[in-house]
Order: sequence, then structure tokens, then C-alpha cells
Amino acid sequence: MRLCLGKLNFIIMGISALIILIGFILMGGEPSTPEHFNPDVFSTRRTVIAPNICFFGYLLMIVGILVKSPRGKIQDDEPENMKA
Repeated sequence: MRLCLGKLNFIIMGISALIILIGFILMGGEPSTPEHFNPDVFSTRRTVIAPNICFFGYLLMIVGILVKSPRGKIQDDEPENMKA
């Protein structure tokens, strides 16, 4: 069975999913409550760095979907009875 995306596409998409996950983990932390204000909510890590990491991960995901696999590699992966 031949897939539309190659091995390289799935590797890039997996790496980008990990980058997005790291960005969301960096955004997490202690919230502010009505009894106690946490100034860390507005830290540079949570408001600038983590969203940019997620954005880079999403861009890399688009690249992973759109990158073209080498032409010969796709033809070599086909079974012998499928080749013309």
C-alpha cells in the first residue's frame, strides 16, 4: 500500500508535534487565584517564548505536509505487481 506522504514527511510532522507540545508545556504553570495574584502569569516565557515556539512548530507541520518526497524513492517502495 502506497501512502501519499513519505517517511520524511512523517518524521518532520512528528518533530513538529513535539515542538508544539514543548511550547504548550512552557505556557503552563501556576495560575492566579482570587486570594493570591501570581505575577508569573505575565512572564516572558509564558507570553512571548512559548507562543513563538508553538508557532514555529505549526509552521514546521505545514512544511512537513508540503515537502515532496524524492521521486525515485516512491517508485521503489511500490510492490513489483504495481509497477507499470
